[in-house]
Amino acid sequence: MASPDQELAPLLDQDGVRLTVDDALATVTLTNPAKRNAQSPALWRALAEAGRRLPGSVRVVVLRGEGKSFSAGLDRQMFTPEGIEGEPSFIDLARSGDAELDAAIAGFQEGFTWWRRNDLVSIAAVQGHAIGAGFQLALACDLRVVADDVQFAMRETSLGLVPDLTGTHPLVSLVGYGRAVEMCLTGRFVHAEEAVGSGLATVAVPVAELDATVRDLATAILAAPRDAVVETKALLRGAGDRTYDEQRAAERAAQARRLRDLAGVGE
Repeated sequence: MASPDQELAPLLDQDGVRLTVDDALATVTLTNPAKRNAQSPALWRALAEAGRRLPGSVRVVVLRGEGKSFSAGLDRQMFTPEGIEGEPSFIDLARSGDAELDAAIAGFQEGFTWWRRNDLVSIAAVQGHAIGAGFQLALACDLRVVADDVQFAMRETSLGLVPDLTGTHPLVSLVGYGRAVEMCLTGRFVHAEEAVGSGLATVAVPVAELDATVRDLATAILAAPRDAVVETKALLRGAGDRTYDEQRAAERAAQARRLRDLAGVGE
């Protein structure tokens, strides 16, 4: 597997997002370190396009940010009356009709939804600031490996907004309702030790070891048979919505498929 991802010809390189693919491993990189990988609607569209362009060979996707910060959240120009050139401002959005406003936010969310597809395992490599939209983008992934300088914070409520980029569901699932409420309503920083202890992150490592640790994790996942990984991820993702007995039944059905496939008698 090639490294670093800059050595590979990108399948996408626009609006602060670069996608490279090395056989079964894809890397999505946020490429605006001068602005701490601040996010905008154009970046969200590019993230959604990266998901659409993934070849069928890809099994693991790594999400990373160039520079000292993973992503410091929304581009502050979005909060100005004029907004970002070519994009609707917050005032424009507020003045739109219900259906139009709902469709606009749904469009923003598309860059955050594909990371949990059952046929992929996504890993966020998070260093420095992961604030607001940056926190939610890290939460969009299945796994988070963090540097020891990481600073998560959900600042939307402090700005009079709510987290609306798909982050609330995984946050509650990972840390529980009470801790999620406290994190969101105070907007405080969550550092590496707490991130690991609360389940937000798998492991914390020195900044210099972040990329290598993520590569090792990706390699370990790729060593397992693809169909078994897909079935296992689907079981785990659905477990929270099933009763104990429903989950037992789902396990039996999945295992039957795996046994028949391994025996060469599947459909």
